[in-house]
Amino acid sequence: MTAGPSTRLPPRRGRLASAYAYRVRALSTPARVAVLPTVGLLAVVAALTVTGAALPTALLDSGPVVRWGLPIAEVLRELAGAVTLGALVLAAGVLPRAAGAGRGARAPRDLADGRAFPVSLRIAGYAGTVWALISVVHLVLTYANVAGTPVGSAGFGQQLGLFVTQLGLGEVLLSVTVIAALTGTFALLVTSASGAAWLAALVLAALALQAETGHSAAAGDTHELAISSLFLHLVGAGVWIGALAALAMLAGRLGSDLGPAVARYSVIAGWCFPAVAVSGVVNAAIRVGGWDGLATRYGALILAKVVIFLVLGGLGFLHRRSVIPGLTAATGPISVRTAAGRMFWRLVAVELAVMGAVMGVAVALAASEPPVPQVAVPNPTPAEIVTGHPLPPPLTGIRWLTEWHWDVLLTFAAAAGLVVYLQWVRRLRARGDAWPLGRTISWVTGMAIFVWTTSGGPGAYGHVLFSAHMVEHMLLVMVIPIFLVLAAPVTLALRALPSRPDGSRGPREWILAIVGSHVARFMSNPIVAAVNFAGSMIVFYYSGLFGLALSTYVGHVAMVVHFSLAGYLFANAIIGIDPGPTRPGYPQRILLLFATMGFHAFFGVTLMSSEVLLAPEWFGVLGRPWGLSAIADQQRGGAIAWGIGELPTLALALAVAFAWSRSDERTARNRDRRVDRDGDPELDEYNAMLATMARRDAAPGRDATD
Repeated sequence: MTAGPSTRLPPRRGRLASAYAYRVRALSTPARVAVLPTVGLLAVVAALTVTGAALPTALLDSGPVVRWGLPIAEVLRELAGAVTLGALVLAAGVLPRAAGAGRGARAPRDLADGRAFPVSLRIAGYAGTVWALISVVHLVLTYANVAGTPVGSAGFGQQLGLFVTQLGLGEVLLSVTVIAALTGTFALLVTSASGAAWLAALVLAALALQAETGHSAAAGDTHELAISSLFLHLVGAGVWIGALAALAMLAGRLGSDLGPAVARYSVIAGWCFPAVAVSGVVNAAIRVGGWDGLATRYGALILAKVVIFLVLGGLGFLHRRSVIPGLTAATGPISVRTAAGRMFWRLVAVELAVMGAVMGVAVALAASEPPVPQVAVPNPTPAEIVTGHPLPPPLTGIRWLTEWHWDVLLTFAAAAGLVVYLQWVRRLRARGDAWPLGRTISWVTGMAIFVWTTSGGPGAYGHVLFSAHMVEHMLLVMVIPIFLVLAAPVTLALRALPSRPDGSRGPREWILAIVGSHVARFMSNPIVAAVNFAGSMIVFYYSGLFGLALSTYVGHVAMVVHFSLAGYLFANAIIGIDPGPTRPGYPQRILLLFATMGFHAFFGVTLMSSEVLLAPEWFGVLGRPWGLSAIADQQRGGAIAWGIGELPTLALALAVAFAWSRSDERTARNRDRRVDRDGDPELDEYNAMLATMARRDAAPGRDATD
């Protein structure tokens, strides 16, 4: 295919890039893909040499195979996991399926090629299998490094078995390996975007577990901050690197889908960039301590990673400004012989090389000793043993506002939600459509309260005070959802987001698929939403889930997501504006509200009168020298559950009553307009009946007693 007007890069913007592309022969697909691991391995070897992290240790040296093999296995494991995640993301939200494939496929499907979709799932399957195999090697080398013994030494196998079944690190690494194997297997079996999304969620679970095993595991009072930032870092880097590597592997199958796929990937990469940047800064600050730490060899690697990262961002900007316009303007398949194709794949090769360098340096940093020692605190207090960080100062009224314990992941999610909502509003207004200001204010308020709840006073003290935890819980399930529901985000999204004509699932298609799914319809049913809203509290607090949410970051995030979603579904069933459940009549809504109000009263009174401590292995052994005793604080938490639970419920009841009265007024006004226009047949018939009766009574010869 020769270069023509439809595939030529735009003038001025890509002139230099185009000329350069014509002078350089495009790399083949295997060469482009091989650049990523090759540069990654070279980078980790160079970084280990600079820091001396692979030098023999004076005590319990595990040998050169472990010292060098573990970082190399770590690089390959990270790359395989990233490719697995990236290929699944492409299948879930970027690539179109072939015409007629899947349920509900609709025209105009002739705009899409669709050949890359099944190949992307196969890439995920093969990469997941490689990820699992390398994870086994990584697990063995990790144990050898921790134990300080060479692989294959006497009793190695038996001790390895104990490591993966009785020690937390070994259990996590084994879990990641199992998840990788399951992902690789099922990726070869699924055929839909929904299946790819479920498998991507499984990979995210593995990354969440992996975030528990870094330097963050011994980060002292920054434990949760380090874990949340590391998880965000792993996800952002994995999607960014893995999706581009998967695109490179799909080069020969994209055809006319190349332009749209690259444009959509560019949007995803645009979100990954700030995620990786913010989380990287937080992780670096935790490990280097201050500016002095940058003068060390570890700090030099940090600075090198920053420079490479900025280069990577510049390449992404070059893609967006100079290459993507030419690709999206093309009307047919784009080969490497065209100007746009040559430039794009050349930039992909360079970008993959830079990504490999970033990942290699990152792995070397993880294997090196940072300036701030990441070791257990000497003579830890009971609170440090249980929670991983010191007790906060005594709780006072002002400290609800001044004490912060940042959760990078949840804060980033709230910031992203705020940016996306405001961008949708701006898009509507740019085309002349109105959006109520009150809804925007409601969304901003909900996001602000969410950040304060998860990172401010309730989040900072929720780990050590049951009463503070109950404040956090009630705000998540009772207060924040009301603001989010009144903001009508689904309605806004459906009005602002464009639809995709090629059959791929973009944000709008995913929202419609989720809202219309059997699971969503069942869970949003008002009765089911009310049972979930009330019943899940009993299940959570009177089972091991409460302790899991306190002791693990994954459990904490799951708690936040579940109760926020449960509150949203219930509030949406009662006062919602968005499309969703078939809402009952206003009298039934009032009954549901009073039923939940009665449950909250019962739950709160039960906690207030209980003498049995919930999660005694946590709240009962903190050694807290200030505040109420653990059981007295729990009883105060019961009063908070009662009080905070009743006020939002009462507000909801007033809102329903107000909506009910307005509905009656609208019905009356509509009836009056209909009567003015068409008359009132019912009233006319009634008046005619009265007139007939009157004439009959007045007829001559009729007795009044007839």
